[in-house]
Amino acid sequence: MPYRANIDDFRFLFDNVVGFDQLAATDRFAEATPDMVSAILTEAGKMCEEVLAPLNRDGDLQGAVLENGVVRTSPGFDKGYNAIAEGGWIGMAADPEYGGMGLPLTLQTAVNDMMSAACLSLQLNPLMTQGQIEALEHHASDELKALYLPKLISGEWAGTMNLTEPQAGSDVGALSSKATDNGDGTYAVTGQKIFISWGDNDITENVCHLVLARLPDGVAGTKGISLFLVPKLIPDADGNPGKRNDLRVVSLEHKLGLHGSPTAVMAFEGAKGWMIGEPHKGMAAMFTMMNNARLGVGVQGYGTGERAYQKALEYAMERKQGRSPIEGGNGTIVDFADVRRMLTTMKSELFAARAIAMSLAVSIDMSNATGDADWKSRAAFLTPICKAYGTDTGIEVAQMGIQVHGGMGFIEETGAAQFARDVRVTAIYEGTNGIQAMDLVGRKLMDGGDAAFRILEEIESQAEAARAQFPNMSEAVWSAAETLRETTEWMIAQDDMQNRFAGAVPFLRAFARVLGAHLHLKAAIAEGGTGPRSELARFHINRLLPEHVALLAQARAGAAGLYALSLEDLAV
Repeated sequence: MPYRANIDDFRFLFDNVVGFDQLAATDRFAEATPDMVSAILTEAGKMCEEVLAPLNRDGDLQGAVLENGVVRTSPGFDKGYNAIAEGGWIGMAADPEYGGMGLPLTLQTAVNDMMSAACLSLQLNPLMTQGQIEALEHHASDELKALYLPKLISGEWAGTMNLTEPQAGSDVGALSSKATDNGDGTYAVTGQKIFISWGDNDITENVCHLVLARLPDGVAGTKGISLFLVPKLIPDADGNPGKRNDLRVVSLEHKLGLHGSPTAVMAFEGAKGWMIGEPHKGMAAMFTMMNNARLGVGVQGYGTGERAYQKALEYAMERKQGRSPIEGGNGTIVDFADVRRMLTTMKSELFAARAIAMSLAVSIDMSNATGDADWKSRAAFLTPICKAYGTDTGIEVAQMGIQVHGGMGFIEETGAAQFARDVRVTAIYEGTNGIQAMDLVGRKLMDGGDAAFRILEEIESQAEAARAQFPNMSEAVWSAAETLRETTEWMIAQDDMQNRFAGAVPFLRAFARVLGAHLHLKAAIAEGGTGPRSELARFHINRLLPEHVALLAQARAGAAGLYALSLEDLAV
């Protein structure tokens, strides 16, 4: 079966699980009525199913190439991109003053979810632009906003982010790119950047790069970095693309997956740029874009997993293998218990990841609409969980999809392997999942655990309220939240950050496990306890939630054991 957009899932989540109704109750998002939301989801879903999804395989087989200094995108990507731009899907959450729709980020996130499932390589383009739009809205001068935002929002121009350098990966402060004042309000930016998603293309009129570089008086480390907007083509007096800037694509990376997405090595050779934000405050401005992107990448992860799940389900329902082990089965491998285990695991994990992402998006929207500090801290706490769990889920589901296919999953002809290849990088870019976990146990607990404990209180309160209707599931969720609370307190008590970092990844995973179980329980409550969502909740809580015990044991193990083996021991 072809890709099917999960429109009913979004409606159910919005209406029953993540509190979308709170957004429509604010002045800022009063127009986000159920009818409008339904219409937008339907139209976006149609575009993803009919226009984008057919491009996915072609983009894998015939990826982007660099020819005589020009990046040529995959066949059909121009039509797919035009459908995205003309539909207004890039600027959904952008400021209406500059041509955006001003809709909730939650709704934009749902559309990005569907686009990721349909064609991840192409969806990376608008995701980067959306992040740049947000960074410019918050930090650019009024003059730059007026010039660049309408073009980015319309999709006429595309945006990128340039952080990583050959010698400076996760340690951004080690960058060597320089910027010098031209004396006319512009700067000359020089340096090389790597891993630049959609660093160039032959689809949009212009490509606008946000580049981190250091001024001559910038101190070492991240505190001395500034941010610059460096366009491929310098706008003329009328705001149209004019003279070619002094930058170029050195090469395109040959990658495991995402072949349709041109990942560039960029050289800036005294290129003209405009400062965004204040001198030496570039990381703060760039983080506006990165936080948006971390939600987006979490969505990319499980979104690709959704496509892998649908592909695996289709195969399992058609593949005949041996005699059916159940009476009244349909005679295909979907009748076998282990295949059912894999498919149900995939579906339940995807629901949990999607619900966490939508909860985060609602928190961001409520923070923006109300200015409430609790919403802001909740959004900050959920961000690394969403990014890491969403991408881990996508990777695990894609791998499980190959397993469902059996030997045919290892054959490229079926297309099952592409999802595993494409999604793998999502656990790496926009901050590796290990760094997300370190952020969770480090910066995100600097409030003494207030944000974490508010979420745990919400989980326990719901479990208590549902004990009469769901005694077993409620007890399991409540007990898991208590164990997680104890480990959170242990984390906060650790003065040695190495002890926190050593258990950061299992701690994040355990938090996602408990939070996912809570959201599954919420879905079962909304459904009334009888139906597919309730059965999915029982599966998740009975079979997957118990993993939190082992994960939290790892989280409290400390750092000493990780260094017990010497480097010589490891090499033996």
